[in-house]
Amino acid sequence: MIDNAVSKLIAYALRAGLIEACDRTWAINTTLDVLKLDNYTDPNQEWGDLELAPILEQLLDDAHSRGVLTENSVVYRDLFDTELMGRLTPRPALVISLFQRLYEKDPQQATDWYYKFSQDTNYIRRDRIAKDMQWKAPTEYGDLDITINLSKPEKDPKAIAAAKNLPASAYPRCQLCAENEGYAGRVNHPARQNHRIIPITINGSPWFLQYSPYVYYNEHCICLNSVHTPMKIDRACFAKLLDFVRQFPHYFVGSNADLPIVGGSILAHDHFQGGRYTFAMEKAPVETAFTFHGYEDVEAGIVKWPMSVVRLTSNNPDRLIDLADKILTAWRSYTDEAAFVFAETGGEPHNTITPIARRRGKKYELDLVLRNNITTEEHPLGVYHPHAELHHIKKENIGLIEVMGLAVLPARLKEELAAVADCLASGSGLRSSELTEKHADWAESFAKNYTITPENALDIVQKETGLVFAQVLEHAGVYKRTAEGKEAFLRFLNSL
Repeated sequence: MIDNAVSKLIAYALRAGLIEACDRTWAINTTLDVLKLDNYTDPNQEWGDLELAPILEQLLDDAHSRGVLTENSVVYRDLFDTELMGRLTPRPALVISLFQRLYEKDPQQATDWYYKFSQDTNYIRRDRIAKDMQWKAPTEYGDLDITINLSKPEKDPKAIAAAKNLPASAYPRCQLCAENEGYAGRVNHPARQNHRIIPITINGSPWFLQYSPYVYYNEHCICLNSVHTPMKIDRACFAKLLDFVRQFPHYFVGSNADLPIVGGSILAHDHFQGGRYTFAMEKAPVETAFTFHGYEDVEAGIVKWPMSVVRLTSNNPDRLIDLADKILTAWRSYTDEAAFVFAETGGEPHNTITPIARRRGKKYELDLVLRNNITTEEHPLGVYHPHAELHHIKKENIGLIEVMGLAVLPARLKEELAAVADCLASGSGLRSSELTEKHADWAESFAKNYTITPENALDIVQKETGLVFAQVLEHAGVYKRTAEGKEAFLRFLNSL
């Protein structure tokens, strides 16, 4: 049976183009080496459709039964099957060469191949991504994307305990560093033997292109600085974003903000996120046009969006860079006490920007989302952050992906929202279960608006979850969508 599984893995690698026919004997032997198998009888069989995940499951189960895989948990299995796939993944030079040849023909051909390759190597785990819950939620801002991400494995207790006993390591410096390519991993750092990155030049400096292993949206890519250097939103950042979409016009790209609370999870390594996906924010129209003095040639205005977004559009990226830098510089030092906007308190800066770049035909477009990370006693996690009454759904930072209209919600909500739906459908008490108690006030507030049945309960709960996410974004917006908020927003723009 195990010989069949080995044969299937090699057949899969051949079909995926990871190896050539002349590599077959070598591929079998290197696989046997990882599995610690001394004997092999080739089944000499043609296999039908092959799915990678079941093949790997069989190989890992066998390895555990023989004591080769010592711990049968997700963390250890991931380390082991990544080593297996790493043996069958082409070397970086071959991957880079093919990408560059395809890019010369068409950038989209290059990324199409590279994205498929990243899945075929199991760096992007198709089987886990397929388990993610995703739905669209209609709101006044368009259809927001809601996802409950289940593809990122949680650490098991044994792995956590083992990690505590590991010596401190500064290699790789972080999970974004180029040093991860080919790294064997450890219980507190993912294995990346099957990971390949593409060198690119952005605005004259060396960067790399890769995909996110967790794929929150289609072709979710990451651009990372070749140097482990902190993120910074500045003129150079705008230039890099616009240069990237010049080179990859079918992708958008954006940066998290560079301050805690309003930034992403990794601020220590300069990086962008992009991909081939149209978010609700991109579809949102400009509702208030605005002309900046000296930049009459740049189309500009406030976007109809729950957060505070200035959209700039021009055929000339240099004009966008100049104007974006002018807006950023002004915003960094801008205080409007009446609107509760403070550039700094106690020497701590609060104002920054989340920028997103894209192409619309031949035009370049730059969305500048105004951010502020001030905290108060009432809102210790941030005034412009989801407030406490929404934490049962979303408590985490509102980073780039959320800003654009995609909610990345914690895995716990899969079970909790299903339990809320069951309670509403059956009339059971929401406050009698640990799963639903935290959601009780919210569920009771909207239940009266519907005739809830077992058939429609979950759809209703998901729809209302989307409306909560719209509120989350409204909380994160510096200028509220009120007459006073719009007036304050225009005060800032007119101050430039």
